[in-house]
Amino acid sequence: MRYQDRTEAGLRLAHRLAHLRGQDVVVLGLPRGGVPVAYEVARELGAALDVLVVRRLGVPRQPELGFGAVGECGVRVLDGDVVRRTGLGPHERAAVERSERAELDRRTLRYRAGRAPVPVTGRAVVIVDDGLAGGATAEAACRVARALHAARVVLAVPVAPESTVTRLRGAADQVIALQRPPRVGSVGAWYRDFAQVGDARVTALLERAARAAPAAAPRPAPGTPGDVEVRVPAGHVRLAAQLVVPEAAPAVVAFAHGSGSSRHSSRNRYVAGVLNRAGLGTLLLDLLTADEEQNRHNVFDIRLLAQRLHAATLWLRHEKGLPVAYFGAGTGAAAALEAAAVPGADVVSIVSRGGRPDLATPAALAHVRAPTLFVVGSADPRVLSLTRLAADWMHCEHRIAVVPGATHLFPEPGTLPTVAEAARDWFTTHPPLPHAGTPLPGAQ
Repeated sequence: MRYQDRTEAGLRLAHRLAHLRGQDVVVLGLPRGGVPVAYEVARELGAALDVLVVRRLGVPRQPELGFGAVGECGVRVLDGDVVRRTGLGPHERAAVERSERAELDRRTLRYRAGRAPVPVTGRAVVIVDDGLAGGATAEAACRVARALHAARVVLAVPVAPESTVTRLRGAADQVIALQRPPRVGSVGAWYRDFAQVGDARVTALLERAARAAPAAAPRPAPGTPGDVEVRVPAGHVRLAAQLVVPEAAPAVVAFAHGSGSSRHSSRNRYVAGVLNRAGLGTLLLDLLTADEEQNRHNVFDIRLLAQRLHAATLWLRHEKGLPVAYFGAGTGAAAALEAAAVPGADVVSIVSRGGRPDLATPAALAHVRAPTLFVVGSADPRVLSLTRLAADWMHCEHRIAVVPGATHLFPEPGTLPTVAEAARDWFTTHPPLPHAGTPLPGAQ
C-alpha cells in the first residue's frame, strides 16, 4: 500500500498509537521528512511535539552509503560492517563526523527558533520518521532519548523492512511499523506525493504545534529523586551509571541489564523506583561502554559482564559501605550469578527478571551462596525451562516465581508491578532488612 502523502501516513500512524492518548507523551520528529508525520501523530494524540536532530554519516566517496549516524547529546552509532567493507580509517570518520555535527548544531538552532527543548525526562517518547531503510539514524535517535532519561521509547514509522524492525528492538522499548516488507529500497516509493521537506516547513510545523498545545511540565520518573550520574571504575574503563541511595538505606541493589538494554531501560527504572520507595539504594549500571556495545560479541560475553559487575560491587562497598544485592535481566542475570560466585563477593541476595541463568557456568551456579529469586512469565516456556535446569545446579536457597500470563519482557498490564513487588519483598527479607515488605506471593 502506498500512502498519499506524509499527512495520511501520520494519521494512520496516530490511529495505531491511539492507546497512548491521554498519557504523558512527547512526540519527536526526525527532520526533515519525519516532522510532518510526527505533527499529525502529536495532534491526534494531544501530545507535545518537538524535533530530534540526527545526521547520517556518509562514506566520503559514496555519500549515499551510510556508515553510521550522530545525534544530540554526543550520541554516535557506527555500522561496523560498512566501516570494515569500505576501509574507512579513524581520521576519515572523524572528519565526516565533525562536518555532520556542525550541520546538526545549525539545524537544531534553526528548527527550535529560540524555544527550549520539550523536556522528556520521565515521560514516554514516540520517535517518528517517514520511513526507514537501514535504521542508523533511528537507532541514534533512540539513544538520544535514553540519554535524556525518557521513561519509555517507542519508535513509530509508516514503513520499514522487517530486518530493520527486528534490529531496532534492541534500541527502543517498542518498534511500530505499519508496513514491514522484506525490502524497502527508497522510502519515497511508498508515497504518491513525497515532496522534499524544507527547513522552513519543519520550523513552521513546530511553531504551530507549540502554539496549539504548549508542552506540559514533565512528571518525574518513579523513584528518581536524588538520582546521581556516576562513573564506576572497572579495569581500564569507567562505566556510566545512575546511583540512588535513600537516607538510611540498608543495602544497594546493582542492576545488570540484558542484551540491548542500558541504565535507561524503562523496565528496570520502574523496578528501581519501587525499590527506592522501600528504602533500598539502586545502581543502574551500563556494563559496557558505548563503543563496546557496537560489538555484539561483548553483549553475550558473560565473563566480561561478570567482571564489570564485580568491580562495581567493590566500588559500591568502598564508596557507600553498604551490603550489595543484584538484580539481573536477560544476559545480566547470568552475569549476576557469575559475579556472585567470585570468592569474597559476599552478595546478600539476587533477583532475576526473565533472565538467562543457563548462560552461567554450572560451576558458578554451584558456588552461589546468595539467596536467589527467579521471576519468569508463564507465557515464556523456554526461559522457564532453562531457569529450572540452571536452578538444579544451585545449592543455596532459591525459588522460582511464575507470573501468570506474562511473556519475556513483562509488557502485559500489571505484570511488571508484580515483578517489582516480588523483587522488593525478596531484597528486604533476604537477609531481613529494615522496612521489610509483605511475604512474596506466588513463589514455588
